[in-house]
Amino acid sequence: MTWNALQEGTSLTRRRLLQGALSGAAGVLAWHQGWPHLRTALAQKGEPSGQMTWAIHVTIAPTWFDPAETTGVITPFMFLYALHDALVKPMPDGPMSPCLATRWGESADGLSYDFELRQGVKFHNGDPFTAEDVKFSFERYKGSGATDLKKYVKAVEIVNSHQVRFHLHEPWPDFLTFYATPATGAAWIVPKKYVEKVGDDGFKNHPIGLGPYRFVSHQPGIEVVFEAYTDYWRKTPHVKRLVMKGVPEPTTRLAMLKRQEADVAYGVYGAVAEEIQRDPNLKLQPAVGQTVQWAVFTYEQYDTKSPWATNGCAWRPITPSTGKPSMRRKPSVTQCSRGALCRVPSSMPCPWSPMPMISRKPSNCSKRPGTRMASTWASIALIQSILA
Repeated sequence: MTWNALQEGTSLTRRRLLQGALSGAAGVLAWHQGWPHLRTALAQKGEPSGQMTWAIHVTIAPTWFDPAETTGVITPFMFLYALHDALVKPMPDGPMSPCLATRWGESADGLSYDFELRQGVKFHNGDPFTAEDVKFSFERYKGSGATDLKKYVKAVEIVNSHQVRFHLHEPWPDFLTFYATPATGAAWIVPKKYVEKVGDDGFKNHPIGLGPYRFVSHQPGIEVVFEAYTDYWRKTPHVKRLVMKGVPEPTTRLAMLKRQEADVAYGVYGAVAEEIQRDPNLKLQPAVGQTVQWAVFTYEQYDTKSPWATNGCAWRPITPSTGKPSMRRKPSVTQCSRGALCRVPSSMPCPWSPMPMISRKPSNCSKRPGTRMASTWASIALIQSILA
């Protein structure tokens, strides 16, 4: 068994958390200079105090409180990082940082993975965290990536109360990529006894987790309120009360900032962002680092009757080393960055990895088919920052 080394003693400061996460985010955050409520809280040592209010860009869905229903987008993780905890998850010190698992390892034949669990950890309702909860959380998971996980994982064995072993049908190098990253929510743990008692719907109405904040209340479509969990294993949060308000309209989020009804607003662009920049009492934080964007094309570009094939906008992949069109004729995905089209062959590696790009915007392409998608860590960074 090759074990991943336990990482202890990492300096987890507020600045480091913000820098690490915001540098890999997409979107824009705005907040009051000094964060009045947060500043008051941070001035107090010992017990958490103060309140921090977020105006977020989406309507809050109760399914986001349950890791078992995590979809293939990053949005639910702003709630998961507050309410729950995972065996392994991205933190500023690494993309797979030990959390509820102190270490993990892969067998020599690649057919099993062992996780040693952190001891002395309790759920918000006082129930102890054990290997039973890990097995239960995995088996009830039905969110993004569940099909692949259940296809390759043969069984979850409870070695003892603080060690679990995942048995695979065959070696699967991507196991940790699916299990230990936000590709899925399968490694995020819920209390077995509580869920069995209240059911899935009851759990969404009043979730219990292992995270730095415990659930207080939820007004559907309006807000969710969390309160600091003083027995959180990593450290006690500084801010006592965290309020997340769902405010889809950007001008309303701006108004809340100006009236000091919110300390932080997420997802502000264009004219709203420009207005924030002109206000000396507000700070605009761009977060456009490791953005992944792409345009998906259809075979219409190969249809001679389609305007996409005749107006000069039929795009062909370009070989980065030569800048010349490659011989591949059916590109399905091309990576984009900051709105400029980057032509790369579809044989290139996943865009999460650095790759050479050739940026060029074709003429007469004011409208182009496809979609842009971006993932963000900005909101998650703020949750983690108030722990420092």
